[in-house]
Amino acid sequence: QVQLVESGGGLVQAGGSLRLSCAASGRILSINAMGWYRQAPGKERELVAVITSGGSTNYAASVSGRFTISRDNAKNTVYLQMNSLKVEDTAVYYCSASLRTAPWSALREYWGQGTQVTVSS
Repeated sequence: QVQLVESGGGLVQAGGSLRLSCAASGRILSINAMGWYRQAPGKERELVAVITSGGSTNYAASVSGRFTISRDNAKNTVYLQMNSLKVEDTAVYYCSASLRTAPWSALREYWGQGTQVTVSS
């Protein structure tokens, strides 16, 4: 079994900052890409940022320059530092990890349960 557990969400005023964390645990052989997605009410889930095992990153245009994704491979943990938050950043944030549980297994994507981020004006 593999679990991804997010933490760090909450309520913040516009212009403020939050740092999300997501730790993967369980039967994990190796983790490829890790990422953050978000889903606002009435909208589809969208990619926020992704980071490869080698540290290459990619961001949605709406968060580029304000958010920073990073990871600690030794801890199987991915972070999302969110600065200059806007009301439109309000959403449930989900982390994902593309990983293998055994040498013979294919890459499979796992998801966390989500953490609420609310930005007030």
